[in-house]
Amino acid sequence: MAIGCDSVRRARPLLGTLVEISIGEPVHADLENAIEAAFAAIARVHRLMSFHEADSDVSRLNRLAGLGPIPIDPSTFKVLETALELYVRSNKRFDITVARVLRLLRLLPGPPDAAGGDGPGAIELLPGYHVRFRDPRILIDLGGLAKGFAVDRAVEVLQDHGIRRGLVNAGGDLAGFGPDPHTIHVRDPRDPRQLICRIDIRNEAVASSGRRFDPFHSASTSFAAIIDPSTNAPVCTVVGATVRAPSCMLADALTKVVMIQGESAGPLLARYHASALTVTADDVIRITPDWQGAACLAP
Repeated sequence: MAIGCDSVRRARPLLGTLVEISIGEPVHADLENAIEAAFAAIARVHRLMSFHEADSDVSRLNRLAGLGPIPIDPSTFKVLETALELYVRSNKRFDITVARVLRLLRLLPGPPDAAGGDGPGAIELLPGYHVRFRDPRILIDLGGLAKGFAVDRAVEVLQDHGIRRGLVNAGGDLAGFGPDPHTIHVRDPRDPRQLICRIDIRNEAVASSGRRFDPFHSASTSFAAIIDPSTNAPVCTVVGATVRAPSCMLADALTKVVMIQGESAGPLLARYHASALTVTADDVIRITPDWQGAACLAP
């Protein structure tokens, strides 16, 4: 029996950002349980895949997988499978082994050792959800797609609890589901205080990547935290990318490839039924053909 208002919104600090769950239906007895379960699913992904948590799967792999096979959770294994697939299909541009470079740039904690290792090609996925690194110098970071995976898991949990319409937003990486579209406003990567467009999504996800922005220190953006593996330096030709994809994990990961490859990422986007909006360093806005008519650019 429905009681109260026609929608519910809850938010919590998770995944290093503010995660918001919006449910587009009246309050009912099981709705709060569904939201709690969705937040718990997100928190579990954080515990498994955080670079910062000492007991996470990622930290255990970084410490021990160079010595022999390490068992991990099936969820972490699934994310690693996607990461390695994208590594191959992106011509080695999506690279989860850039963690040492991120340390050198002080974007990840730990001693700033020299970057090195054979890359994701030296990561072995073994039966029984075991992983081994053939090169002990490998250091992985799943930050490029774990947040999107967490959003997808939250959506799955909400739907398993019978929720018909909702939106999960983890700091701009989001997924909406239900019979009606969700209107999403996309920030301008050159000035995140401004909007660049709005789009309607229906049972799909959107993610954005761009230059670092701290409104408490400056109104300007700084460099991007996206590393081009071919140069081991932050990308500079694209200042921001927003990707629509069937899942938030794919949208999250593909923003990094688009930031690195720009227009050259078109075939990869098409392979995953994804589309993108990019802003280049010389202020050119590019939209893939399937965004035509789907996006309304801000004046």
